[in-house]
Amino acid sequence: MSAAEAPTPMRCGIDSVEIARIERMLGESPGDDLAKIFSAQELSDSGSGPGRAASLAARYAAKEACIKLFPRELALGQIEPAQFAVERDAYGAPQIVCGANAQALLDRHRLSRITISLTHDRTSASAVALALPTTTFVPLSGRILFHALPFRRRVMLENLRRVFGVAVPPNEIERLAQAHYAHLARLGIEFFKFRWLSAERKRALVRVENLDAFITAFREGKGVLILTGHFGNWEVATVAGIQNYPEVHGRFHFVRRPIKPRWLDQLVTQRFNRAGFGVMGKRGSLDRIVERLEAGDVIVFPFDQYAHRPDGIDVEFFGHPAGTFKSLAIIALATGAPVLPAASWREPDDRHVLRFEEPVAPVDHENVNEAIRSTTRAFNAALERLVLRHPEQWYWVHRRWKSAGRGRG
Repeated sequence: MSAAEAPTPMRCGIDSVEIARIERMLGESPGDDLAKIFSAQELSDSGSGPGRAASLAARYAAKEACIKLFPRELALGQIEPAQFAVERDAYGAPQIVCGANAQALLDRHRLSRITISLTHDRTSASAVALALPTTTFVPLSGRILFHALPFRRRVMLENLRRVFGVAVPPNEIERLAQAHYAHLARLGIEFFKFRWLSAERKRALVRVENLDAFITAFREGKGVLILTGHFGNWEVATVAGIQNYPEVHGRFHFVRRPIKPRWLDQLVTQRFNRAGFGVMGKRGSLDRIVERLEAGDVIVFPFDQYAHRPDGIDVEFFGHPAGTFKSLAIIALATGAPVLPAASWREPDDRHVLRFEEPVAPVDHENVNEAIRSTTRAFNAALERLVLRHPEQWYWVHRRWKSAGRGRG
């Protein structure tokens, strides 16, 4: 990459910390307090000798420099220094490792990474943090379809601006929309092509990540609730990915709304059934869901569609109220079944990834309605992180942000 093509830093954060301040902290604070600020790796890397205070001071300056990259979120209390950690790469150079909240913040601002420079003298340590932008790659098909076949283009752009508009320039918003058009075109091709692939080829198409999280939850015997959305090519990822594990054949059940037109809904349902997956409607299936959970089965629950009353409640989604299904929270609170977020996406080499995340715990509250609302918000927050990971492959054509009180239409 030439100098002209290299990404230009979007933001710069600078901070300086007195080493004596860290020395006092080391003398006064127990290990638990230090662990609230520094990661275990940071504490280990800083050693235990005379230079420990200077090393930790440089790392603390780096954390402070990182949060200064996000002044709005800092003022709102949405980010804190402990969400950023300094570790060494294979060559010994310092690099920033982001926690879940920090990574979601980078993704929402369309930042690829934060580079860091550290220095210290006898009395103070300083750090400079540079945030580098992400530029969405747009296939030619996406650019053509965006202009030639503007299916729900206005809705798509409105949704993208709602999520990214404060922090992302308009040209990047448009690139995301164009990349999503290319994704939709690929979905159509894969839908018909997938049917004719051999079982071996289907299994080779998908890589399953963090399977241990799913196995651990599955072995609890309470059933598993999978919180997901319209990511990537969910049909390919689940059907092909789970078929690699015959021990769960017949144990997965998808909860979904009917697809229009009816013939397409029947075709999709038949494919799932042939692959050993059950399909349940979103309405009127509560008893069956509980029954399958009691049997230790897995319920896959798409959580990214608009829900009106009485099924939905207004809960924040990307900072805006949206009618959200409350049934997942009700079931999780009542049954104790673990809730695992999961998403799929397509890699540049056309392979698909199915990834399970760690469980999201329900929120206990003495008021049942507040427990349902807080738990639903926690589920929406998990969904946000999945959307931001590969935003061009989430289904932006939904009218997701409507009040639950509006009813149909």
